[in-house]
Amino acid sequence: MDKRYQVFVSSTFEDLQDERKEVIQVLLESDCIPAGMELFQASDDDQWTLIKNVIDDCDYYLVIIGGRYGSTNKDGISYTQMEYEYALKKGKPILAFLHKDPGKIIADKTEKVPENKKKLEAFRELAEKKVVRYWDTPENLGGLVSRSIHSIIKSHPAIGWVKADSIVDEKSVAEISRLQKANEELKTKLKEISTEAPKGSEELAQGEDMLYVEYSVIADFLIDDVYDEKEVYLYNYSTWNQLFSVVAPSIIIERNEDDVIELFNAYLRDDNKGGNRLISKTLDDGREVYSESISDFKITQQSFDKIKIQLKALGLIDFVFVDNETYWKLTPYGDYMMTKLLAVKKQ
Repeated sequence: MDKRYQVFVSSTFEDLQDERKEVIQVLLESDCIPAGMELFQASDDDQWTLIKNVIDDCDYYLVIIGGRYGSTNKDGISYTQMEYEYALKKGKPILAFLHKDPGKIIADKTEKVPENKKKLEAFRELAEKKVVRYWDTPENLGGLVSRSIHSIIKSHPAIGWVKADSIVDEKSVAEISRLQKANEELKTKLKEISTEAPKGSEELAQGEDMLYVEYSVIADFLIDDVYDEKEVYLYNYSTWNQLFSVVAPSIIIERNEDDVIELFNAYLRDDNKGGNRLISKTLDDGREVYSESISDFKITQQSFDKIKIQLKALGLIDFVFVDNETYWKLTPYGDYMMTKLLAVKKQ
């Protein structure tokens, strides 16, 4: 929603007209609404009440201190200082801009009354207890204000003002509330669904149920000092939980199916003692020889497809198809089951 922020601009008036003009221009260009009660003759209690009300309605307070103390109330305190102290008391975010070198201000724009000179110096010291910025020309002041107003809006976000036609009516608010409630209920339901197995999957083999996984290897046989390579088919006896655990951590983020096949191949190799398993072979002459080594573990397409279909049917995995390639990924239920299976339990 487009917001505009109201900024109370406080300063003496006659001596700072050019500076005020520059500041107000900057604020308008920054989509802010300038307000300043020093344009009025704040000479009675009713006017001071109005000033306080306007400060209350503003989002930020900005004070410019030059070479004059300004008009004072019956107690001898300038209205600029009164405004500053009131903004401070109300906790308004304050931007204070002090002339860098008051001694160089032309005489017509400086305080003539000695007592007010002292009060002006005391007012400067009061302002300097907070973060202040120093200026020497109207243009320099404008640049400082431009940077400062954007910074304070970010660091101290305020309520601001919006156009009446952009404010939703009560009916819209009620509808938004209803939709938010429905959204939360849907999120809760989805969360519950994510921890439930698909309907009918209880009839499928799963968990600690066993299956045979067929795979091939290349076995090297040393026969009469000559190596003979043979493709041999073997079987691995695993549970569905074991096979799911092989791939689950790697498909939290989508993984190419070729990579998934390699995960199963690595699992089969590791199950064969890293390839050190001995395989026997009976020769035609009745001699029995054993493999020197085995390598190139490859799950058969038939076994891979069986695992793929079953894990999908159990609701543990799903597929994404990109550029004619298949990618595996965990379902929310698969993520839940992976955590249940693999997370380290408290001892």
